[in-house]
Amino acid sequence: MKVEFLSTSADDDVITRLFCVKNVTRLQEGQLVVCQFQFLRWSAYRDVPDSKKAFLSLLARVHKWQRECGDGRTVVHCLNGGGRSGTFCASTILLEMIQYQNMVDIFYSIKTLRNSKPNMVESLDQYRFCYDLILEYLDCIEDSMR
Repeated sequence: MKVEFLSTSADDDVITRLFCVKNVTRLQEGQLVVCQFQFLRWSAYRDVPDSKKAFLSLLARVHKWQRECGDGRTVVHCLNGGGRSGTFCASTILLEMIQYQNMVDIFYSIKTLRNSKPNMVESLDQYRFCYDLILEYLDCIEDSMR
């Protein structure tokens, strides 16, 4: 495998890095452009991000990248692969529920994730954050309609 660094950009909340990945033994398969989003507003000492607005902005950036890259996959990772990653995944599921089903079921979403990996959304603070994040999102939608 050959990984080539293409670019980086940063603001107060996120560092975005672009890479080109090629399998040098299978050049006929072409290359893959990978975008890494490093969220800076989630301290190692906190169970949840320090800003719901910044986290919603991160989710929007990731969603935009997914739309633009088409066939790509999304990989989410954190230190233990559960608490923070689970909170990110749950938040994504919840926003899609609102968008496509015009409803939201936080308990069901997190339960579904935990059926696959038990430590997803591992703390009460992270569970509560999902509720608070959705309220923030719905408030933003309501404000934009006024």
